[in-house]
Amino acid sequence: MSQGEAAGSPSRIGIVTDSACDLPEELVRQHGIEIVPLSIRFGDEELVDREQLSTDEFWARCAASSELPATAAPAPGRFEQAYRRLADDGATGILAITLSGALSATLQSAELAARTVADDGVDVRVVDSRTVSLGLGTIVLACAERAAEGADLDAVEALAGDLGARTRVFGALDTLDNLRKGGRIGNAKALLATALSIKPIIEVADGVVEQHGKQRTRSKALAFLVDRVASYHGRIEHLAVLHANCPDVDAFVEQLRPLADGPIVVGQIGPVIGAHAGLGTIGVAFHESV
Repeated sequence: MSQGEAAGSPSRIGIVTDSACDLPEELVRQHGIEIVPLSIRFGDEELVDREQLSTDEFWARCAASSELPATAAPAPGRFEQAYRRLADDGATGILAITLSGALSATLQSAELAARTVADDGVDVRVVDSRTVSLGLGTIVLACAERAAEGADLDAVEALAGDLGARTRVFGALDTLDNLRKGGRIGNAKALLATALSIKPIIEVADGVVEQHGKQRTRSKALAFLVDRVASYHGRIEHLAVLHANCPDVDAFVEQLRPLADGPIVVGQIGPVIGAHAGLGTIGVAFHESV
């Protein structure tokens, strides 16, 4: 129990996540969420996500580069700074929710920093979201809202773990360029797939990205995603749409609106996820209700 709680004052829980959450900046500010950025490397140049590299700048650089950019987890010190900043601002407890530990060392950095600040009495809990992009982002938002309602650290931590197990993320890749640049698909195969307009469908399951089939043409891929969401109709919470600079995102959101339980959060896929997914990727994230 913190001193504030012992004195009878309400708990105030700080929420920390990383820049793979793809949350729009206005929601980050509105909910007072601390975002710890990953880094993006183009050759020998390393840039800090959201600080030295905007999403628009990232996509412009990707289009001009023949090499796939690489991503790097934050140093533990960046998490430590975020934790201490929230503690100095009066947080009685802190919850850090990171992108899937199976995909990044970000989780380990968050945990190392939590152990460091524990020596100074700062109570930090770290939760592996086991997902990415707005799958992570919607968990973070739900936890921030619960914390704002006055929930204590135990309750908010439990919510994050529960939502992580119920988060579903599906996406449609529009280009195979990033898979080709990353050496995961040969030039000839990529050229053939592009000529046939094949759009791979992916799913984030158990913390990793898996192939979920493929569709011929983008319109069929988007229809597949809508049908996939519809198959959960009546069991959907916090529906969100993630996209990589897609001009057809508004029309896609309108197709999904009848299936949503409330407002649909729309977020641009940033450099961390975009480095692997590629321009034109579009997807959905939501929590399956029990």
